[in-house]
This record gives sequence, structure tokens and C-alpha cells, in this order.
Amino acid sequence: MAVVKPFKGIRPPRDLVEQVESRPYDVLDSEEARAEAGDNEKSLYHIIKPEIDFPVGTSEYDPRVYEKAAENFKMFQDKGWLRQDGEEMYYIYAQTIGENPLGGLQNSVGKTQYGLVVAAAVEDYMNGIIKKHELTRRDKEEDRMKHVRVNNANLEPVFFAYPDNEVLDALVNRITKTAPEYDFVAPIDGFRHRLWLVNKPEDIAVVTETFAAIPYLYIADGHHRSAAAALVGAEKAKQNPNHRGDEEYNYFMAVCFPASQLTILDYNRVVKDLNGMSVEEFLAKLSEKFTVAEKGAEPYRPASLHEFSLYVAGVWYSLKLKEGLVDESNPIGSLDVSISSKFILDDLLGIKDLRSDKRIDFVGGLRGLGELQRRVDNGEMKMALALYPVSMKQIMNIADSGNIMPPKATWFEPKLRSGLVIHKLS
Repeated sequence: MAVVKPFKGIRPPRDLVEQVESRPYDVLDSEEARAEAGDNEKSLYHIIKPEIDFPVGTSEYDPRVYEKAAENFKMFQDKGWLRQDGEEMYYIYAQTIGENPLGGLQNSVGKTQYGLVVAAAVEDYMNGIIKKHELTRRDKEEDRMKHVRVNNANLEPVFFAYPDNEVLDALVNRITKTAPEYDFVAPIDGFRHRLWLVNKPEDIAVVTETFAAIPYLYIADGHHRSAAAALVGAEKAKQNPNHRGDEEYNYFMAVCFPASQLTILDYNRVVKDLNGMSVEEFLAKLSEKFTVAEKGAEPYRPASLHEFSLYVAGVWYSLKLKEGLVDESNPIGSLDVSISSKFILDDLLGIKDLRSDKRIDFVGGLRGLGELQRRVDNGEMKMALALYPVSMKQIMNIADSGNIMPPKATWFEPKLRSGLVIHKLS
């Protein structure tokens, strides 16, 4: 059963939150962070992307960069740009999709998802109560571990899902009818972000006790941050000769959302060539496993599982997998990312390894189908393949079965903003 606890969050005063908050460290590069921070000395990028305080070209992995993160984190607290709450509490974080979102969210305008900000147990990560569905890379883990170590804090939350729960829904519905602590629209994504404090003892008890009856939590987004936070916590436990098990380093910060509220977008593919085939030959080969239907010049979106959209030579096509070709009881083999990899990318185009093959690239569904069409029309790519989004139920089934999702399978949106709450490890 899941163990969570309240914590004394470190966060900006209400009048500074829009100057401090930022996008997550891993959705933009150093130069984008430098541009977004501009002359704003209060931007969290000075802590989570501190290479922006060095000359252009300085590696984000330079030891001086990690030291600068800790120096800036201390300075933000000294100047009162970040302050620690005086009592342990939970927080409710709401994200609402704005009026003019990018392509993949145009049908979700006004949708809100409500997450509980908690301290999750390191032990739950280690023993599989917190379930994973992606592989992590050691180099990325080590980078985030250095960042957690040097700051002695989880600067950015990870993104969890939990099975829908009526008790938690009722608590969230009641508290979010009151005025929020923060309420702002982010300039980059146009999403509305709100935060409420859950600081009444009886409400805190409800959250803790209800999660204790939930068998598993699921990492939706942030596998590397989760691994790094848990591994640093385990390190600190080993290094402490007086370790008791209730120290703050035994926990890391997560925002937990009901699974039904989450929006998962398609994660699409663009390929540089047709492996020596003409368009006609490629379509003929596809028709052996798929029912191929021409859809014209306007972008066509897959309408259901096992249907794909192909864009090649100025025309969109629907590709519907013929019956009997996959075992629907296989949680991995029946995924559309697996079907497209096997029957199209591997069998026809000779792309064996999605992680390393330079002939393929990936486009998150937030950019919409127009981005796929643009990259083919400008000659950069020869074809594009749009997939139907993976469902949260599929992700949870895969995690429950101990399997790992194929690469580039999920794209969660909206992303969590960073800097609203920070969790210190002591």
C-alpha cells in the first residue's frame, strides 16, 4: 500500500510566483532557458538550469554548474524569493488547458486535472509499490542525482497517477471551491495553474489514510527524476549511522493525479526514406497487413486503436491493421507503438532500433499533425506516421505486468510547472 506524508514546502510568496515558476528542466535546452529567464533574476532556471549563469557553451554537466545551483538556491531563500512553510501540509495543484493550445490539445480546451502534491516514500519506489513503465538511462539518473545531492532538495516534482478514488475526489472538490493560494496563466503554454494548501489536520489525515489503502502508484512522467530522488534518499539512509526511517530524505516530492483525468497525446514518427521503395511499392507492401484508404491532402487523425495515419507524397492515408495479426492479450505486442514498429518500421523500412537509428525522428502530439506534414513537405522527411494515443489503462496494465513500454510511446500534457513547491530533504 502507498505511503505518503505531508511536508513543509519551500515556495515563492504569492506576489512572486509568476517570476519564480518555470517549465521543467528537461523540456528545453540551455539557450531556450537563457532566453526565457532573460533579465529575471528570480527565475527558477537559475537553479534548475544554472548553466545560464555561465558563458554560452558551458556544459550543463560542468561541476561548477551544480555548485551554482546550490548557491542560487540558498540565495533565493536568503532573499525571501523562496520561503519554507511553517507546518507540514499537502497541496492541491490544478492545471487547466487554455483557449488556444497547440494542435494536440485543441479538443481539450477548458479541461482541468487536479493533483495532490505529496512526499512519496523512497521504499515504495524500491519495492515496486511505485510502478514504472519506462527504462531509465544511468547518465540521466546521475545528472539528476548530483542536482538533488548538491541542493539537498527535490526542486521539481515527479508526475504520478493513481486509480480514481471517491474519497480523494470529494476532498479535492471541496477545497478547490475556496480561493487558491496561486492562480496564474503561464506565458509559454497558456495553461492556467492553481495551487491550494491542504493544512487542516483532519484533511491531512484523510489524504494520508486514503493513500495507505491504494495498492500502487504509477509514474506517468519523470522516470529519471523519480529514480534520482529515490537513489539519493537510499544513499542518505546508508550514510546515516543513526538512520531511523522517518527522516525527510526517505521521501521525495510527487504530484499524484487520478488516472482518468490525465491527457496522453500521440507520439508520432517521421522517417527520412522508404528503404529504396517507391511510394507505390511502399503502399502495396503496407496493404498486405493493413487496409489502406486514401484520405486526401487534409491532415487525417487516427480514430481508434490499431489505426494509423500515413502522410507521404502530399497525401494522407488511413492504415487499419487487418484482424488476427496480433495477440490482444499481450500488453506490449498489442500496443500501436509495437505494431507500427514491427509491421512498418522494422519489416518494411529496416529500422530496428528506435533509440539509435538516425533515419527516424519523433514528434510529440502537442505539435499537431501539421508539424508532421511540414517536415515531409519541406523535404526533410519522406513520410510521417501518426499513432492513436496510448491510454492510461494500457500504461497501468503494462506496469502491473512488470513490462516496460517501447521507446517514445507516451507524451503527457500539460507538463507540471516547476517552482510552485520544493521539498527539502532535511
